Amino acid sequence: MISIPMRIVFVAAALVFAGCASSRSLDKSVSDLSANADLKGVLFVDRSHDYSDIDITVYEGRLLLTGTMRSDDGRKKLIENAWKSDGVVQIIDEIFVGDRTPFGQGFEDTRIDQTLRARMIASDEVVSGNYKIAVSGAIVYLIGSASTQIEIDHANNLARSISGVKKVVSYATLRNVSPIR
Repeated sequence: MISIPMRIVFVAAALVFAGCASSRSLDKSVSDLSANADLKGVLFVDRSHDYSDIDITVYEGRLLLTGTMRSDDGRKKLIENAWKSDGVVQIIDEIFVGDRTPFGQGFEDTRIDQTLRARMIASDEVVSGNYKIAVSGAIVYLIGSASTQIEIDHANNLARSISGVKKVVSYATLRNVSPIR
């Protein structure tokens, strides 16, 4: 059995490796984790609405909200709460107002998510660490950044090629890349 201090060392090493494996800085990754945790804390305290069917995805301060709220008032309150999170510079509202996600659809969304993650990792054309994925109602949402449009196109095509995907919505952007001199 691994001791608790050793587990902490392994987790820290994994975070450092994950930060180094992608082209994002460790600082930005930690900032995104902090913004995510901050918003989840705010939503946990706010009992005025049920936020359990909402997915929170943060990438370089851009907050992507996906999932379902039962009312437009709940959606508006969610966005109001989201602006309370430190580190959030943009909110992308992809919330659907309606009934909760059916149980079976949740499993299908998870299957799509895991399939896309595996394909991105295996791809020579896509740096998987450049993207975060959210899947809601068989719609794939990608947020991230890449150094070329070709990579973004490959990531979008990988998502589109998965059976059961209804649509791909990409918020991937091009990074400012310094010209080679």
